[in-house]
Amino acid sequence: MFTGIVEELGEVTAVENLGDASRFRLRGPVVTEGARHGDSIAVNGVCLTVVDHGEQEFTADVMAETLNRSSLGALRAGSRVNLERPMAVGGRLGGHIVQGHVDGTGRIVERTVSENWEIVKVSLPAELTRYVVEKGSITVDGVSLTVVDAGPDYFTISLIPTTLALTTLGHKEPGDPVNLEVDVIAKYVERLLGHRAQEPEEPVK
Repeated sequence: MFTGIVEELGEVTAVENLGDASRFRLRGPVVTEGARHGDSIAVNGVCLTVVDHGEQEFTADVMAETLNRSSLGALRAGSRVNLERPMAVGGRLGGHIVQGHVDGTGRIVERTVSENWEIVKVSLPAELTRYVVEKGSITVDGVSLTVVDAGPDYFTISLIPTTLALTTLGHKEPGDPVNLEVDVIAKYVERLLGHRAQEPEEPVK
């Protein structure tokens, strides 16, 4: 489990095409410290498994399903990425519960720049709109954020200088894709209520 608090802005150093998958080599001095084979690291909000690691770098294999359902397929050598290790037991939940399982992708629509912050408008796939609410939580490229406004096919987020400086969201331009993960609690509630609605009513005694 992750919290959506990005630990460092890393970089893709190489991408190897494996036919039905890709192997990424990524540089991240912070997240590779103490890393072992089989560990999980979130890359732009996608939970990946460490295949190999060396000094300040690690490799991860990404299958076609992940490449097709996330923005990782657009990454190239030199691309910057948000990196986060899983939360340690007993650690602080600084953001919200993030699984690293991308629900879909959106695109940066526009950026409104202010002196000390920015409002960013992001397109929202129709199948995810029911999970996004004003002042609720959403993960964008692995960053835990609060929804400012929730529209029929978009949402907006407010980015402080720290987020702009230390994550990919400070460098994304209109048209760029971003990974989206909605609040998992909303999905569980929907599933539970759906089952409840389908259950036959008990006869009145």
